[in-house]
Amino acid sequence: MPKRAGHIKLGAFLHPSGHHIAAWRHPDAYDAAAVDFKHWTELAQTAERGKFDMLFLADMTAMRNWPLDRSSRVHTYVAGFEPITLLSALSVVTSHIGLVATATTTYNEPFHVARKFASLDHLSGGRAAWNLVTSTNIGEAFNFGREEHLEHDARYDRAAEFARVVRGLWDSWGDGAFVRDKESGRYFDPAKVHPLNHKGEHFSVRGPLNVPRSPQGRPVMVQAGTSDVGQDLAAEVADVLFATSQTLENGQKLCKSLRERLVKAGREPDEIKVMPGLAPFIGSSQQEADDKFDKLQSLVHPEIGLQLLGEMLGSIDLSGYPLDGPLPEITTTIGSHTALKLFTEMAKRENLTIRQLYLRAVLRGHNVVRGTAVKIADHIEEWYENNGADGFNIMPPYLPGGLDDFVNLVVPELQRRGLFRNEYEGKTLRENLGLKRPESRHAGR
Repeated sequence: MPKRAGHIKLGAFLHPSGHHIAAWRHPDAYDAAAVDFKHWTELAQTAERGKFDMLFLADMTAMRNWPLDRSSRVHTYVAGFEPITLLSALSVVTSHIGLVATATTTYNEPFHVARKFASLDHLSGGRAAWNLVTSTNIGEAFNFGREEHLEHDARYDRAAEFARVVRGLWDSWGDGAFVRDKESGRYFDPAKVHPLNHKGEHFSVRGPLNVPRSPQGRPVMVQAGTSDVGQDLAAEVADVLFATSQTLENGQKLCKSLRERLVKAGREPDEIKVMPGLAPFIGSSQQEADDKFDKLQSLVHPEIGLQLLGEMLGSIDLSGYPLDGPLPEITTTIGSHTALKLFTEMAKRENLTIRQLYLRAVLRGHNVVRGTAVKIADHIEEWYENNGADGFNIMPPYLPGGLDDFVNLVVPELQRRGLFRNEYEGKTLRENLGLKRPESRHAGR
């Protein structure tokens, strides 16, 4: 039995054909997955059969800002469903699993985001979550009347105010505000409606939100940035942190740092679940798992690997550097500070060439574990028991097989060890994550 109380948390983080950049080329992957609702239904129901806490969808509001010839070789962010629309449909064919959609604070308005996620929470019976991101793809700027991105810290300043506005709008209505008294003719209690009247640096929003207070009180908030400003934002508003941690030591440092920030923000240290990404290659033997990994790696086109690495580093052109030479010194980025730090530290720590590094970038720097179900479970248990994570966002390298393998082989091993649930604990995502239903800021007034 595990020494640490409770159970690990699991998210199924899904790209249409899988997370590996060459996933769609794998002979067992479904290459036409992006706009096939039957495919998404089967994935969601498989994850729910495996008792996953949540289904997690990424998003960009643009194609990758690559030359079209290179873009034509990848399957992600090309043509697919808008995630909130997709999750609204999936809410009808599932009953327990949480539904997490990504929405950027850089190219949205708070009222739109608050309304959509509150609606999804009602539609799903309390299973909605918003993954808050700040955009890093310059192609998104071009779709919204801009020629360049906001600078990194400015994006986070906007994101922090954006999140405060959304949370305020979610508290527009008190519980029980809609009395619907036909005899008196009173539809709602005026004392339980709270216009926001927000005026800030980036937004002016009166409110109230025209959606009632949602089943979870507020939808769950997920945040993915692990830079200093990202952690500060998470400590203020997030319920789940989606992390990129390469080593157990780094995971432990992140958890410790975040817990300290939570206390400074006036919250309890266990109010956030830290869930790093994990890409498992699962085989009946170590050799089979290694063969699955090598097969996908062999399908990476060199131009795509180089382009992807440059994008992860912040739209850096690496074409003038030898592939088998070292990564050049990069000190600033318009992209993700987390990604820049991750890949530059990885290159130095392991003395990697550019070619070797782009073969790590094909899964965006997340932890890759190859082996039997027992080995994958060992890794998860080690991180959980040693406070390097509260759970993991599982990133199947190709689909549907990668998710099937995890649900059929790894989940039973985790259950056997007492590390993971056998049945869902509650009806809402907050209940299953072990998070309290938040009181409205207006409660008791």
